[in-house]
Amino acid sequence: MPLRPILIVVLPLLILIVAGGAYLAWRQSVPPVRAEFSPAPKFVGVKTGTTLHLHAAKNGVRSVEVALVQGPTRVVVAQQAYAEPFANDQRLPLTISGNDAGLREGAATLEVKARDGFWRPFKRGDRLVASVPVTIDLTPPTLEVLATTHYLHQGGGGLAAMRVKGASRSGVKVGDVLFPAFAAGPPDGNLAVALFALPWDLPDLASITAWAEDEAGNSVSRPLAAELKPRRFTSGNVELSEQFLATKLPELLPDRAPIPKDQFAAAFLVVNRDLRKKAEDTKRQLAGRTQAQPLWTGAFVQPRNTKVFSNFAESRSYRYNGQQVDTAVHLGFDLASLKQSPVPAANSGVVVYAGPLTIYGNTVVVDHGLGLQTLYAHLSSIGVKEGDQVKQGQELGRSGITGLAVGDHLHYEVVIGGVSVTPVEWWDGKWIRDHIGRPLQEASVPLLQSEFPTERSSSEQPAAPTKKHRAARRSRT
Repeated sequence: MPLRPILIVVLPLLILIVAGGAYLAWRQSVPPVRAEFSPAPKFVGVKTGTTLHLHAAKNGVRSVEVALVQGPTRVVVAQQAYAEPFANDQRLPLTISGNDAGLREGAATLEVKARDGFWRPFKRGDRLVASVPVTIDLTPPTLEVLATTHYLHQGGGGLAAMRVKGASRSGVKVGDVLFPAFAAGPPDGNLAVALFALPWDLPDLASITAWAEDEAGNSVSRPLAAELKPRRFTSGNVELSEQFLATKLPELLPDRAPIPKDQFAAAFLVVNRDLRKKAEDTKRQLAGRTQAQPLWTGAFVQPRNTKVFSNFAESRSYRYNGQQVDTAVHLGFDLASLKQSPVPAANSGVVVYAGPLTIYGNTVVVDHGLGLQTLYAHLSSIGVKEGDQVKQGQELGRSGITGLAVGDHLHYEVVIGGVSVTPVEWWDGKWIRDHIGRPLQEASVPLLQSEFPTERSSSEQPAAPTKKHRAARRSRT
């Protein structure tokens, strides 16, 4: 038979076979679903939280199954089938329990099987896409509260000394907020201390506990033996003039300038709500940059020749054109003296923030260690930078009217773990000795043992607002 007719018949068939094989090989080569845990668990406890991230190269993720395997025992901890249209990326939050029937403490494997919507000639169905070795640990850490501040006040601070073993995180929880504990003394002593803050509106002590958690997510808590003392806080009105808003709104909302007069009230809400929240978020973030040891010595100082014009936790009603437009709570003291007065550091520490901060204007934040920080706002000028070590009384800048302020003054805050507390406690050496130093002594914790402040004289106590000063605070923010 002539070669040409054979080639005419066979060659297309060969091409078809090769092309088909290449197509099937390509189909087979497309990678399966990729699975990653964040954070990647090393231990599994009674309740271990993680998130599984899934990615399909083609046709989306159809289903996933997560199982904990130990020897012949396989416990499915999560199953999920997804509906069309299938997305290529899926996120699955997980809480894995290691105390299911048949599991025991020791080595195990966390397996992930997943299926995408892409057809392949072989290995159809769910594939094993991840296998993570873990250790099942069901034993919680040990936690003993050695001493704590005996009398706590709304809007105030306290300290707890504890002995913690086998924990990756520990501290004092006030509601949902964790104030972290810091190691104190030699490692084999397992001693830790936590400064904590009580919000000004905390209703009772029920939500205040010492707490510890290990890497497996096993946690333990202990109540603090303390008594909560209520405080009464003032309230007042702040009149917003058209001239004030015309001056301040362009400064605080430069991207929206010029702002028409008929939008002044709406723009003020953006400042008082959104920018105020942004400042509070920044304060919480700065708390994570604290030093693990106390940097302060003795009582904190109030700037000389200053008067308190607005109090801590003062509820404010903002009025414009005779109507209430918004409310807020003032979280510090407004201190007034001469125009552009020097602003001293209340105590020794490290500058962790120096720059504009929304409603606070030009601001300096000094870290004093263990989560304790002080904030100085509305400055006309700043004389320090981030990272500077400062001593008590060192000038940080000059008072001013930047931010949401009327009249030259200093807005001063004391902050513990990102939560503002009354400055009065930290201006009082006796309070520091009784509420911070005493629980340290009772627990024999080697912090601040060489420097317990003595009581300040009555002449050093912060000046109380006079009737004239209380009237003046209406014009200040």
